[in-house]
Amino acid sequence: MSIRKVNFVEGGYYHIYNRGNSKQKIFHNKADYERFISLLYLSNSGNNFKIDYIGKHNIYITDRGSRLVSIGAYCLMPNHFHILITPLVEGGVSKFMQKMTTAYSMYYNQKYRRTGGLFEGKFKAEYANNDKYLKYLFSYIHLNPIKLIDSKWKEKGIKNKATALAFLKTYQYSSYASYIETNRVEEILLNKESFPKYFSNPREFQKEIFDWLSYKY
Repeated sequence: MSIRKVNFVEGGYYHIYNRGNSKQKIFHNKADYERFISLLYLSNSGNNFKIDYIGKHNIYITDRGSRLVSIGAYCLMPNHFHILITPLVEGGVSKFMQKMTTAYSMYYNQKYRRTGGLFEGKFKAEYANNDKYLKYLFSYIHLNPIKLIDSKWKEKGIKNKATALAFLKTYQYSSYASYIETNRVEEILLNKESFPKYFSNPREFQKEIFDWLSYKY
C-alpha cells in the first residue's frame, strides 16, 4: 500500500496530481473533460451533491456553502491531471480529492462499462516549500498541454513559440486562459486571492510562461 508522506496544513501550497491505472486514459472526449471540471467546482464544498445534478443545471451558480480548498491552477491531460491548491479547513484537501475522484470514477465506470479503480492509487502530493518553486508550478502545470503537439519539446526545444502559446490559449481543459482573459466562466473555479500575486496582469503571466517555454531543460 502506498503511503503519502505530505501533511496538509492550512496556509500551505500543494501540487496535487494523479493518472489513470497503468497510464490509461481517463479522458476520452469533451464530455469527460467537462465532467471533471464540473466536479472541480461542485466537490469544493462541505455540502453533498447528487451526480445527476450535473448536466441538468448551471452548476456555476450553485451555492456551495463554505469551500474546502482554494484552487490556484489546474490542467487536465488525457491520462492524468494536475491541481495547485491550498487547504482552507483541516482535512480539506483529502475530503475534496475523495469527493471529486470518487464521483468521477463512478461516472467513468458507468459510462465505459468497467469496474475497479480508475486512478493509480492515492493521489500524489508535493509541498511547495519555497516561493521560487510555488511560482514555477504555475508555469509547469500550464505548460503540460504542449506535450500534445510536441512530445519532445523539453529535450529539443520549441521552434515556434507563438504557435505553442496560441495552442495553450485555446486549450480548454486548463486554467491558462483564466489568467489571460477576464470573462471566462471557468474562472470561478480559481481563488487567486489565496495565492501570492506573482502576476499583476495577463502580460506578466504570459511572459513567465514564455520564459519557461524558452528554458533549456
